[in-house]
Amino acid sequence: MSPIEIGIIGIVVMLLLFLLGMPVAFAMGFVGFIGFAYLADPGPALSLLAQDIFNEFSSYPLSVIPMFILMGTFAFASGISQRLYYTSYTWLGWLRGGLTIATVLACAGFAAICGSTSATAATMGKIALPEMKKYDYDITLATGTIASAGTLGILIPPSTVLIVYGILVEESIGKLFIAGILPGLLLSLAFVVTVALLCWRNPRLAPPGPSTTWSQKLRSTTGIIEAVILFLLAIGGLFLGWFSPTQAGAIGAGGALIIGLGRKQLNWKKFFDAGKDGLRTACMVLFIITGAVIFGHFMAITTIPFKLAEWIGGLPIHPLAVMGVLIFIYFLGGFFMDSMALIVVTIPIFFPIVKELHFDTIWFGVIIVLVAEMGVITPPVGVNVFVIKGIAPEVPLENIFRGIFPFLAALIIVTIILVFVPQIATYLPSLVK
Repeated sequence: MSPIEIGIIGIVVMLLLFLLGMPVAFAMGFVGFIGFAYLADPGPALSLLAQDIFNEFSSYPLSVIPMFILMGTFAFASGISQRLYYTSYTWLGWLRGGLTIATVLACAGFAAICGSTSATAATMGKIALPEMKKYDYDITLATGTIASAGTLGILIPPSTVLIVYGILVEESIGKLFIAGILPGLLLSLAFVVTVALLCWRNPRLAPPGPSTTWSQKLRSTTGIIEAVILFLLAIGGLFLGWFSPTQAGAIGAGGALIIGLGRKQLNWKKFFDAGKDGLRTACMVLFIITGAVIFGHFMAITTIPFKLAEWIGGLPIHPLAVMGVLIFIYFLGGFFMDSMALIVVTIPIFFPIVKELHFDTIWFGVIIVLVAEMGVITPPVGVNVFVIKGIAPEVPLENIFRGIFPFLAALIIVTIILVFVPQIATYLPSLVK
């Protein structure tokens, strides 16, 4: 058989292993190693396997991942997320649908110091859902909003998915972070507009909450100061060139730790639990990256990505039509795979096409993160939906899925806008030298 045929068989086997429940990292590593050994030789394959594992786990650039993940876990343990929600609730809770709008804005704020979609959804779900139940909000709207707004965790920097993408394509993580700011704000606004339209069409979905005085509003604003300081310190320092990505993550994690200690909210149990959660998540991401690198070497030796890029580059169609096809593939793939897994599996195959057609690699990273966000709320995988189901087991799963569809429409609209106006993602990075 030809290398291309072996490559196709390898991709099919890998997908079957996913369906059988094998962890993504091990499935990619196993298929990549066996395929490389078959096409080259077991000796070089074993040597490359050891080299890949050592290189990835001893890589300094990869140390950015545990740093930003720790920043998010320490921020949660320090109570920053609760204070963010309380501030949004005090300012907007009196509006019809105000609690859901407050949830969207609190998710955006927590995303700026977290970097994980499921962590954002779980954190805000525990805080916001009891409040919305208390004021008799429609449960489908409430759960759908939290699941959908949680997706902001992988777009607004710091983003673990953008970190992984940057490492895989050797792109500046700092520029990718900065590129996610304006699209993240645009998506947050789109979610707020979605809530406002839903409540305007059906006022019974979300009754107004209690009004608050101006003094209460101003006092509550102190709740966002810590999050703003952390964001400006870590991401602002990265933007200004004061820190490398790893240093920015470490300073952010240290800042969150100091805030927790200063407020006396971070006891030993919370400290160890946050560290354990951060370590577990970081190890999972590192294993996935290692598996993707091994699989990428197998794909390279089959020549599939390069032949595919050459074939597509020669088609007599507009490059945006090709991009539309790639976006649709990511959209469908999100139905069946986790966003992180989807990106690390497909980048070795599709990135050469992006390069061949001369698309901006930073813009493409933001685009696929937006499409990956759709995957975390759409059935049957819908990780965020299952996170919310775990928080509210009494809510039927179909109700939560039904609640995400208006927000899915907002995601699609923002993606289309970004395709035709790429400057939204590329302007801020262009200011960084």
